[in-house]
Amino acid sequence: MVRLDAITLKQLRALSAVTDCASLTGGALRLGLTPPAIHSQIKNLEEAFGVPLLHRPPEAGAFTPTLAGITVLEAAQRIEVVLSQCSYQVMAVSEGRAGQVTLGVVSTGRYFAPRLVKMLSLACPEIRIALRVGNREQLIDDLARHVVDLAIMGRPPRQPEVASVALGIHPHGIVAPPDHPLAGLAEVPVQDLLAQTFLAREEGSGTRLLMSRYLDRLGDGQVVDLIDMDSNETIKQSVIAGLGIAFMSLHVVMDELRFGQLVQLAAPGLPIERHWFLVHPVDRQLSPAAQRLQEEIARLKGTYLPGAPVQP
Repeated sequence: MVRLDAITLKQLRALSAVTDCASLTGGALRLGLTPPAIHSQIKNLEEAFGVPLLHRPPEAGAFTPTLAGITVLEAAQRIEVVLSQCSYQVMAVSEGRAGQVTLGVVSTGRYFAPRLVKMLSLACPEIRIALRVGNREQLIDDLARHVVDLAIMGRPPRQPEVASVALGIHPHGIVAPPDHPLAGLAEVPVQDLLAQTFLAREEGSGTRLLMSRYLDRLGDGQVVDLIDMDSNETIKQSVIAGLGIAFMSLHVVMDELRFGQLVQLAAPGLPIERHWFLVHPVDRQLSPAAQRLQEEIARLKGTYLPGAPVQP
């Protein structure tokens, strides 16, 4: 019975060296060992397999492998190839050229995240990128639990503590259908604006939080009519249908504004310009692959954001 646990790489390499050099002395010189040490390695290998692996030559003859020896040598070659591949992969991971990274993006970012991932995949083809999308509260929880390696969001959270890099301008405004009574006004009166029905994202959304602060400041706490909706896409279609107006990221409605399906209202203090940030928790060191993606995202300087020119 073959004793697999007794087989070592040193033994397999000794067998290969002696076979290639046709002698114990030549094999020993190749491996930097003594002939007795080489002989011991091969003897132990034969004992592990339970069969002779070399034909012992007469005086001054050459060592040649037995049929069993040829089988072992072929396996040894495959092992060396696998180890070489493994070595390359380990180096690639340790140098940040390969690996897997989970990138979290707030819901508003879904309108540019696929373009970003495509650009990152072209720049770092050996890094697998998993995209995770959620609202602000969900993403903060993902950061705290280390579910994501990197995250793109608006204002960085206070907890968990994160390191952040500004990526680009993130404008917000109020949009309405082009036939809305307030559309086209040089400046929308505050009370007329506050009298409208606002279609809004759910609690926990960063856009909802920014909208609430804006309306509270504008109306000095006046209550406005709000209808909650679960996605930006639903809000866009509802505004186009005339169900209300919406405070939104202008990155979300870039196409609708361009093709005239929606218009911006000239409300006081708008647009509000915030920034997109790339963040990661400071209590956990980035993997080499995540660090590589962080550097690449920063290098792109927001060219993946809506309205930015496509890179050649």
